[in-house]
Amino acid sequence: MLVFWKENLVLLAVPKTGSTALEGALAPRASMVLRDPPQLKHAPCYRYKRFLKPFFVQAGGQKPELMAVVRNPVDWLGSWYRYRTRADLMGHENSTRNVSFDEFVLEYCKGQPAPFANVGSQNKFLRINDGEVGVQHLFQYESWHKVIGFLEDRLEMTIILKEKNVSPPMELTISPEVEAKLRDKRAAEFAIWELGQS
Repeated sequence: MLVFWKENLVLLAVPKTGSTALEGALAPRASMVLRDPPQLKHAPCYRYKRFLKPFFVQAGGQKPELMAVVRNPVDWLGSWYRYRTRADLMGHENSTRNVSFDEFVLEYCKGQPAPFANVGSQNKFLRINDGEVGVQHLFQYESWHKVIGFLEDRLEMTIILKEKNVSPPMELTISPEVEAKLRDKRAAEFAIWELGQS
């Protein structure tokens, strides 16, 4: 999470949406960088609203606008799947080395997925109250030029990104049947992605 006090903006770090690359480029410019522990770095909207928003209001009367990036659910799950194939997770319950991408997605569709497919929810990350979207500025990962354009205008700077925390490259395919099940069981994930600026 990055806080830009003067510009009245907080950039929330949705996992697997390029947040580490943005942090690398913008941390020197930020008023506050929350990078550890992961629960702070990746604090969702509801946690921000409960703990950090009152602190910011008390500190200066400000209610910063929130910004986040959301990724196509199939691509987002693909990034998680590839990330969890890495060698240092071999033998761990979170490893995806011995499951196919279809198996991973099917497990994710369950109410209580196994640890290897328990990767959270972009929809839950971004919603507060009774389903209200908690950010004022939501961008689709697939329109990265809009993310950068918005930040360059708001922060009055040129942004040069370097790849960080990138999942291992791998060709992935999802069967039509599995994708249909994903769209049915996790429709809210597609709905929140469609709300992003494309």
